[in-house]
Amino acid sequence: MIDPGAKSLAGKTAVVSGAGKNIGRSIAEHLAAVGANVVVNGRSDQAAVDAVADMLRRDYGVEALPFLADVTDRAAVDRMAEATMARFGRVDIVVSNAALRNQTPFLEMSYEEWRNVLGVALDGAFNLCQAFGRHIVAGGAGGSIVTMSGISNRVGTLNRAHVNAAKAGLEGFTRGLANEFAPHGVNVNAVAPGMIDTARGASAGVRPNLGQRGVPLNRMGDPNEIAAMVRLLCTPEGAYTTGQTIHINGGVYLT
Repeated sequence: MIDPGAKSLAGKTAVVSGAGKNIGRSIAEHLAAVGANVVVNGRSDQAAVDAVADMLRRDYGVEALPFLADVTDRAAVDRMAEATMARFGRVDIVVSNAALRNQTPFLEMSYEEWRNVLGVALDGAFNLCQAFGRHIVAGGAGGSIVTMSGISNRVGTLNRAHVNAAKAGLEGFTRGLANEFAPHGVNVNAVAPGMIDTARGASAGVRPNLGQRGVPLNRMGDPNEIAAMVRLLCTPEGAYTTGQTIHINGGVYLT
């Protein structure tokens, strides 16, 4: 279990996309650990989101709503927002974590694959932040939005032109939202993980080794190290940070 101490998000509601496994699951757990009720979103694996929701209720005593919705489907995201408000009556935090990490040489890449990768990262962030952002603003209590970028667009990861483009666009989107939401007391930031020890889908290709990546800390990161930063940005301690891309990559890319 995660035990960061004070329940600084008690009574608040967080929505985490792609929360059925890996970094998304860890983010949901870290937010629950400081008291937030969590909407556990996944695209197709009902058993996975149910398991995460059960864990949050059991281990952290919060309420959790598992909800399947493809973030590229605006009608599905709107239904999730309606269900969230019906269940919790408020939204305070949105974490746009869902993403595809396909790995295909550019000259072999279909336009469909290009659009799918950009769609989940960019259209998904648009849908989530607009559908839920309205409720955050209407609530009048401020809040937080976190998008999940990555190291790919900073180092030009091989065979990931679509991922590079998606994450670069996501960072620009984040900076724009930071200015628009600031008058409402909502901070908006991007977190950019490096090489993290997660279960890797077949479409992501073979994981590069540490020597290939040249990670100064000489290890992969842990999902909890990403989730802890997201948690900080969503608590009062992180409220003065907005419009930033925060890199957590063991030193392979230095800002």
